[in-house]
Amino acid sequence: MRERVDQGRLGAPELGREPGERATLVQFSSAFCAPCRATRRVLADVAALVPGVAHVEIDAEGNLPLVRALGVVRTPTVLVLDGEGRIVRRAAGQPRKADVIAALGEAVA
Repeated sequence: MRERVDQGRLGAPELGREPGERATLVQFSSAFCAPCRATRRVLADVAALVPGVAHVEIDAEGNLPLVRALGVVRTPTVLVLDGEGRIVRRAAGQPRKADVIAALGEAVA
């Protein structure tokens, strides 16, 4: 049985830190995941470009209740949260920078 995340919203208790004011890029990673390292760079670059956007990386193995609650089945998995912490986009695998920027456009609109 999956744990319920507050109606699809994630905040500081789930993320382990404060979310971004305008949006948050949440990355689920695992220790030996090469695409996770590349994803970390892409998301950090985008977060640095857009004011009010934070990048939060979560160790999937160390946060199994949250992984299960969100249905994360592979790493990297990226969630884009709006300023209220609602999940507005989700993708598995290594994202392209242009796709992350486009997804942020939805989150901050």
